[in-house]
Amino acid sequence: MVTLNINGKPRKFDLTGDVPLLWALRDAAHLTGTKFGCGMGLCGACTVHLDGEPVRSCQLPISAAAGKHITTIEGLQATEIGRVTQKAWLDSEVVQCGYCQSGQIMSAAALLAKTPHPTDSEIDAAMAGNICRCGTYPRIRAAIKQANSAKGA
Repeated sequence: MVTLNINGKPRKFDLTGDVPLLWALRDAAHLTGTKFGCGMGLCGACTVHLDGEPVRSCQLPISAAAGKHITTIEGLQATEIGRVTQKAWLDSEVVQCGYCQSGQIMSAAALLAKTPHPTDSEIDAAMAGNICRCGTYPRIRAAIKQANSAKGA
């Protein structure tokens, strides 16, 4: 039995410690906003926050997440940065197919939580590894800048 703190609530799982966090979230907790992309931690579709840091949940065993705070796309609205980031995504019409966007938003929100006014190179570095097959990168950058401007407004 493993207890995970997901979106501010403790949840118990009857899973072995080597189960990837992604599968605990999707299959056991039924939080399907976090997506399976490549399964190798290379595409970013499965990004969640672990104690505020963006991590690839497809590669992280639940034993490594026990005792830490996990935030998924479903819980991101609990923070101001989460709310302004999600609103900026909608306002900038970032989404095309939408599959990668939860991971993109999670990475962007983590950047904005740590970096008050990110430069283009800081945005590029933070978003590296989050792949968008539809190529919405210019809209992603615009949304990050809009969210940054809206913080604390």
